[in-house]
Formats: sequence, C-alpha cells, structure tokens
Amino acid sequence: MTKGLSLEQDLRLLINNPKYSDIEILCEDEKKLHACRAILAARSEVFDKLLYNGMKETYENQISFPKINSAGMEIILEYIYTGSVKKESLTKDNLIEAFFAAHYFQLSDLQDLIMKTINNTNFVKDYSPELLSKVSETESVTEDNIILNLLVETVANIPLNNIEFGRLSITGLKYLLSITYENETPFATQEYEVFRYSAILAAKQVSDNTYRNLMERLPTLEQIENSIEVEKKLFIDHQQVTKELEPLVKYIDFKRIKTHILANFIEPLGIIPTEIVCNAYRNIALLSNFSLSDFRNESDYVWDETACGSKLIIKDNGKIVQALEDCSSHLQSVGAKITLENKGIFKWDVIIERACTHSWVGICASENFNYEIPAGKQSTGWVLGSSGNCRNSDTTIKNYCPSFGDGTKITVHLDMNKKTCYFTVNGIKYPEIWNNLPSKLYPVVSIKFPGRLRIQPHKRI
Repeated sequence: MTKGLSLEQDLRLLINNPKYSDIEILCEDEKKLHACRAILAARSEVFDKLLYNGMKETYENQISFPKINSAGMEIILEYIYTGSVKKESLTKDNLIEAFFAAHYFQLSDLQDLIMKTINNTNFVKDYSPELLSKVSETESVTEDNIILNLLVETVANIPLNNIEFGRLSITGLKYLLSITYENETPFATQEYEVFRYSAILAAKQVSDNTYRNLMERLPTLEQIENSIEVEKKLFIDHQQVTKELEPLVKYIDFKRIKTHILANFIEPLGIIPTEIVCNAYRNIALLSNFSLSDFRNESDYVWDETACGSKLIIKDNGKIVQALEDCSSHLQSVGAKITLENKGIFKWDVIIERACTHSWVGICASENFNYEIPAGKQSTGWVLGSSGNCRNSDTTIKNYCPSFGDGTKITVHLDMNKKTCYFTVNGIKYPEIWNNLPSKLYPVVSIKFPGRLRIQPHKRI
C-alpha cells in the first residue's frame, strides 16, 4: 500500500506494531500489546497522566492493566490511533470489554460509537442474554450504566422460557430481576415462570441430574393450565439448590403466583424458605379483593373484557381500549379490572392516544351500569369529558378544565377515605369535583370511533 494517501490507513500500520512502538501494554489475560507512548498520551488524559507523571512508568517500557483484557485494549488502540473503529472489529466477544475500557480511559466518544454500533446491529437482539451476563460480572458496572440498562430492557422483553439455559448466568439473571423488581420496567415473563427459570438454572449449577430432576418436577405454566400430570417424586438435592437459588429468591415476587401453584408445585420442593412462602400466602389473602396481575410490573390498571361495550376492543395486554369503526354513532364504555374500595388513595393515568368526539374519563360503580352507553349519562358514572365539562347522570359541571385531545394525559385522583375525586390534566391539578362517592368503584372511560385510550398506573415525571 502506498503511504501518504490516507492518514487513517497509515496510522493503522502503527497499531500493535513492535517496529514503531516504545512501550508494551500488559493486559489482564497476560497478553502483551505494543504501542507508542506519545500517541497514547496525546489521545488520552489517562494515558498522559500514567506515562508522563515523573514516576517509574515514565521510564519503564511496560505498563500493566490487570483489569483490562487484550480484547478490549485492542479496540482502545484502534480508536486512539485512527479515531474510529471498524464495524467488523467489534464482536459479541469484545464489545463489553471495549465499552468498559473506553470508560476507564475516559474516551466518551468511543463509548458513544460502541453504543451506536450496538443499536445499529443485531448484537442486542441476538446476544442480549450473553451480553447481560458478561456486563453483570464486570466490577465497574453500575445501575445507571447505559449499556446495562439497554440490555436489561431487551432481555426483560424476552420471555425467559425462550432463553436457553446457559445463555443467561446466575449473576446476569440476578441483575435482570433486581433491576426490574417492583419498578416500571416492562417484563414479558409471568412470575411463576420467573421462579421456574431461576430454580432450574440454580439446579443446573448443582448437577445435570438435579437439573433434569427439577425440570420434571416443575411444569411450565401452560402445562399447569392444561392440567398435564407431573410425577410427584422425591426431590433429593433441595438443600444444594436452595443455596444456589438464594441470590435470586428475594427478587421473585411470590405473591404474584397463584396459590394453587404455590401449594402444589413450589412449596413441596422445599427450596424456598418457609417464611417467604407464608408471606406470599398472607399477601395473597390480604389482596384477595384486588385483581393483582401475575405479570411482573404489568399494571393492575388494565381494561376488563367482561366489562366492555360490544363495539370496543381491548389490546396490548389490557392496556389499550379502542373503538371499532361501527362504533361511530354513540359512545360505549369500558371498566378496569381493579376494584377501588376500602380505605386508600388511588391514582391512575389515562392517555388519549387517539381522540374522538366527547371521550369521557372517570369512575363508575358496577350496580346498574350499562357498558353499551356513555358513563356520564348514568347515575353510577362520574366522568370528565374532552370538552372540559364533568358529568354524572343529569348533572353537568361546565368549564372544569380546557378541552383536550390527542396526547392528553388525565390523572384520576380518588380518595376512598373521604370518598372524593378530582383530575389532573397534562400536569395541571383541578379542584375536587365530587364527594360522597360509593364505597366500591372502578376506573371507566367512554369512547367512540376512532377513539383509542391507554390506562396505566400514575407515573410521576
């Protein structure tokens, strides 16, 4: 190749080339790479301080990095010498090491480049469980790390049953469960399957025989629902599995698992502490009047297909209600599954993803409520309309707030202690509008075509 035509190509000739180097870099895996100290110092403040500090590193021809392996360091050298990294240089085997090495050497542009490469390729799609396992085992990982958050979000949206055992490590699974536990990260796996995957993965650490034994003892949720018989033979390695499972147990929400599954499949194994099982039973009993979803972070605020107008459809796991084209002459209503009763303060958001004429948002009582007609025209419906007026049966309160349409977020505030209600619209709080409400209520909306509304737990911004 003729020199002098391309600065980048010429500088690539210097990468890890002993002929043009005056220092060796000793990596974690004991592999030595060659470099030019002047170029390193000119391109990185970290290298500059290490190599020109007047200490021994200034005079010695070798510098060690015991926590950076050669795969990551090779990417660092490529970037330092050329200002870029070839697409083919980054692989699933060095990507994580390169990202954290870039962080160590304060090369933020290289970190951004790596993230762009991840987002523009199939790395995350194809290798996210493996990459999450590798990230979670890196000492410098923190919960605000952008690559960790990206991988957690990606893996959380894959049902665990679709991830082959061995692709996700115990440490990787622990990070996934701990970061998604009791927060608002969407999670695609029902909680029993979270337990099942965790238990079987723990058993796999004990022995192949234990793994096969537990696979036979723990059917999938689909098998349970189809009443497939499982042989109830003795599980002999429960103490060893309990030890391996211990880091994961506190991040499994057992109260989201149905009681008959707890009693028939989990408790007999003897791998979950008795106190945890008892607390799960207790919580389920206390929450028996509520429709607690068996999906992690899947809101209890979901639309109820059994309390829905005939021309409305429910989508996206119950989060969205949409009016069909033949629902254009008048509004129909739909209620949410959650029961709002006893004492307490309840808040939820309704997002108008597609507005229609006179959509209504509010609460209703189940007695004598007709979902084929608008909620506000009924004595057991209390709603705010998109016109800005509030209505209950024959009572209309005008100009409660400005009219609203596409993209509006309405927060319903229901105080069951005082039996009062008020609304916040696009972040603006409006006064209490009703009192002396019934002791048992449900979220409700009324729409017609082309209306499309989303319900979710109240999210503070």
